[in-house]
Amino acid sequence: MIAERMKNLHPYVPGEQPKDRTYIKLNANENPYPPSPLVAKAVEKAAKKYAKKMALYPDPDSNELKTAIASMLNDCGGVLARAKVCGGKKNGSGAKVEPCPADKIPFTVTPDMIYAGNGSDEVLSFVFYAFFDSDRELVLPEHTYSFYPVYGGFYNIPLKKIPLNGDWTLNKEKMLEAANENDSSIIFANPNAPTSLGLSRSEVREMIKAAPKDRIFVVDEAYVDFGGESCIPLLAEFDNLVIVRTFSKSLCGAGLRLGYVVSSPELVNYITTVKNSLNHFPVDFMAQQAGIAACRDTGYYAECAKSVAFERDEFIDFLRAHGWFVLDSQTNFVFCKKDGVLGEEAYKKIKQEGILVRHFNTPGIEEFLRITIGTHGQMKALCAVMENI
Repeated sequence: MIAERMKNLHPYVPGEQPKDRTYIKLNANENPYPPSPLVAKAVEKAAKKYAKKMALYPDPDSNELKTAIASMLNDCGGVLARAKVCGGKKNGSGAKVEPCPADKIPFTVTPDMIYAGNGSDEVLSFVFYAFFDSDRELVLPEHTYSFYPVYGGFYNIPLKKIPLNGDWTLNKEKMLEAANENDSSIIFANPNAPTSLGLSRSEVREMIKAAPKDRIFVVDEAYVDFGGESCIPLLAEFDNLVIVRTFSKSLCGAGLRLGYVVSSPELVNYITTVKNSLNHFPVDFMAQQAGIAACRDTGYYAECAKSVAFERDEFIDFLRAHGWFVLDSQTNFVFCKKDGVLGEEAYKKIKQEGILVRHFNTPGIEEFLRITIGTHGQMKALCAVMENI
């Protein structure tokens, strides 16, 4: 009665979404700040002035949204936390931005290099289907975004998980060794989740140069805007590179479900073919309007990313001063543990005080907590709890 393929499904477990009480929610890596005021205005305008369009199918290719995404990347260089905000209001809304010199993209990102979909999870699903085969292993870190193994099972793609180094960094040498041994593709998040550590652009460049040339190399940049180094400039050198990004983190849009790919037009066309074989109209009209407005207020989101990065660094200093082991972070979360304290017990203690953080029962990282960075007030409340653990 049930298809045989169901045996390979191991569903993703999202961060806790309680309904029985109100918590300070620092367990899902959501942005603590609301979207730009321009987003609310755009949605309100669309609902009033263009209400009839909600009765019609949206642009199947999200052309205006892709143009807006390309323009945003060209403006900020792909790393909001380091972009220079020029003028605008106190919160950065309406301000122009300039990329940090190290992040400036050496070419113009064009709309045909963008694929936009319903969140980066859907985008990743299409990437898995388009580029990874069931007759060869896909190489990835042992500890990374936990949706990758879910899609491996869904599409019957065998996985080669490479343990991290002792310092929790990616074992680049072992990953490359495994990829070249089986002529395999590689995928990882950069910065990585849940470890919060990132590779430099030059490190990724050396990896791509040493990886199989006839296989796709995927870098998931969900968190790069908080201080990592985007690999978008490497698209000028490598035609097998696929970069996945999202609106859910730095663009304060987890509820919008928008994600996108930046790659060569040829590879974008392959992903589009997969989309058109499943759902010709993936991104709804209202989400497209919200996404376009978000991309046009880069100054606001740059200020949000800078605020998150500042609170993150302050929180790391606090934890270390109180005996916690904390990895350096280039993300909007920290990964930490404390000797003599069980990870699950620390999670329960914090929850009892009305704050949710993330604990994984995964062997090897079960003593750690992954804590999303919130507002200053939220982090102050969390510190008051954690200093007594």
